Amino acid sequence: MSKETTHFGYESVAAEDKAGRVKAVFDSVAGNYDLMNDLMSGGLHRLWKRFTVEQAAVRRGHYVLDLAGGTGDLAKTFARQVGSSGQVVLADINAAMLQEGRRRLIDAGIAGNMAIAQVDAQKLPFAPSSFHCITMAFGLRNVTDKQAALKSMLSVLKPGGKTMILEFSQPTPALKPAYDLYSFQILPLLGKLVADDETSYQYLAESIRMHPNQETLLGMMREAGFERCRYHNLAGGIVALHIGYRI
Repeated sequence: MSKETTHFGYESVAAEDKAGRVKAVFDSVAGNYDLMNDLMSGGLHRLWKRFTVEQAAVRRGHYVLDLAGGTGDLAKTFARQVGSSGQVVLADINAAMLQEGRRRLIDAGIAGNMAIAQVDAQKLPFAPSSFHCITMAFGLRNVTDKQAALKSMLSVLKPGGKTMILEFSQPTPALKPAYDLYSFQILPLLGKLVADDETSYQYLAESIRMHPNQETLLGMMREAGFERCRYHNLAGGIVALHIGYRI
């Protein structure tokens, strides 16, 4: 009986093996993650995340789940917005990324309204209707079963709450040649020179190409049960912010 397969970048792997392969990538890049993000995007990732925070419109007393939250940059902002009557859960499947995020949050003086949880987005261990807002920035493309993750997010979202997925997507045709050159030539070179890890950044470039495009992901969110779904293209579609609500 043949095993179910999925993609790890351009490589076909057993579905049960993908999580371990992704873990190894982020174990490797955790210490240089934010530096590499700045180099890879020219600092634009900070503007994309700021736009996400603005669209989230989180208020005092809200409960927020930041999935694939890694080093905690979104969680730090949300923790200041929800105040002492709210809570933010910084969640990631990767322990090395969470350790880095925890250190940075402590250094920033964030503690009382912050929880940290190592979770699998496909099987979230939270009670139904727990969160006003769920964010996932640059993490969904690494999930083996994206549809299961979307359904799991919907189940822990409060009625009226929103889920926001910020992810690399499909750029406009005019940008594609330059974007491909950058992704497959310059990005792995940066990984080699700065992080001494060319292979992980080659995977990151490939994983972006294997991720569903804007309209496909929109359809997946609707299929999972989200309503009033929409997306915003950023940087000519290189990145897209998808938003869906539980009604």
